[in-house]
Amino acid sequence: MELTWLGHACFAVESEGYRIVLDPYRMDDYPTLHTRADAVFCSHSHADHNCVAAVELTKGKASPFTVEKLATFHDDRGGSLRGENTVHILRSEGKTVIHCGDLGHFPTDAQLAKMSGADVLLIPVGGYYTIDAATAKRVIDAAKPRIAVPMHYRHGKYGLRAVGTLDEFLKLVPAASVHRLSGSSFVLSDDISGVIVPEFAG
Repeated sequence: MELTWLGHACFAVESEGYRIVLDPYRMDDYPTLHTRADAVFCSHSHADHNCVAAVELTKGKASPFTVEKLATFHDDRGGSLRGENTVHILRSEGKTVIHCGDLGHFPTDAQLAKMSGADVLLIPVGGYYTIDAATAKRVIDAAKPRIAVPMHYRHGKYGLRAVGTLDEFLKLVPAASVHRLSGSSFVLSDDISGVIVPEFAG
């Protein structure tokens, strides 16, 4: 299985030649997104997570993935500020990848039970529109994924102005656990763990 960070909260997850894109974006803070996939899933209807027009869909392949949807909220007030959010749980090759979308609150016990023990947790860390760095660290500590990948943060000239930087999250985790990649993709092998930070290809 291979994961690729396409910017913001958008990831491609590939298994057995089948490619899923999660939360494609349209936003002024990133270059125009154009990618391809066999399927696309969006956590909610905001343009920075729901630009399905940016994804060229191919058809005909059978999906090796099972996809479970977990209902959460985009804020910590039961959705009254920003509405609902869907966490997507993808399973293939005996591995589990969880994309948190714009999770806006610490999960309930029932939600944590669904999110716990994943191979990869793709989690927002920038705050303001989502959980912040400290809450993301609490979620990681509670859910105990083998790998955590931060997303939805400001870096360089990219990212929403209101959200925090990656450094605000990284200073909360042990430096020895952080692996900065030289590219935007990584293969989900059994011998990697910790916090993985892909490089945005631009």
